[in-house]
Amino acid sequence: MRNRVALVTGGMGTIGTAIIEALHAGGCKAIATFKFPGDATAETWTRSMSDKGIEVTVVECDVADFAATKAAIAEVEAQCGPVDILVNGAGITRDNTLRKMTPDQWQQVIEVNLDSVFNCTQPLIEGMTERAWGRVINISSINGQKGQFGQANYSAAKAGMHGFTKAVAQEVARKGVTVNTVSPGYIDSPMINAVPEEIREGIRLAIPVQRFGKPSEIARAVAFLADDEAGFVTGADLSVNGGQYM
Repeated sequence: MRNRVALVTGGMGTIGTAIIEALHAGGCKAIATFKFPGDATAETWTRSMSDKGIEVTVVECDVADFAATKAAIAEVEAQCGPVDILVNGAGITRDNTLRKMTPDQWQQVIEVNLDSVFNCTQPLIEGMTERAWGRVINISSINGQKGQFGQANYSAAKAGMHGFTKAVAQEVARKGVTVNTVSPGYIDSPMINAVPEEIREGIRLAIPVQRFGKPSEIARAVAFLADDEAGFVTGADLSVNGGQYM
């Protein structure tokens, strides 16, 4: 994947940052999206990456908005060249039981977690097929496979991502483009560390390997699927969950 251009949505998150680092190590030019203009977090994150010797192009993009996403992608390709690798990693949670879930909580999660996969992939897929090479990697979740109490919106969106993967993989397989899903389990991150210790320990003990995953372990899976040598893997859902769901 050396000299490929890679666009990572959600690239500034814990897993996204690890993915950017892995793709950079493989020789890719990486681009990350951020949502809000003048976001100080984006500036701080970019500086921290630069301190590690990783120069990342950042582009403002509301991935839930098709027109805005299409314009951002055009800006990226004008600045960096055609996008060869797309990692759809943007995601949010708005947890609630279904009987208490509001339409806004449902819609926000579907738009950011699932609509964004269409919004980002559709403008890029034709260019990939014309160049006869491309990689689309969708970051789903163990909860899209098994469901999760209080996450009807999130589980539906994450399950929908893999349905998208399987359909589009069939459309572009003969054109040298692969489309795959990675489904992380519980990862050592600020999100899991914010859970009360007793509950967090219960989650850990339910994982057969008896630990949380590392962001780098998700990134290695993505880097594998993005590689030239992974051209025979398409339509797959790679579970990286320590055996928690089989």
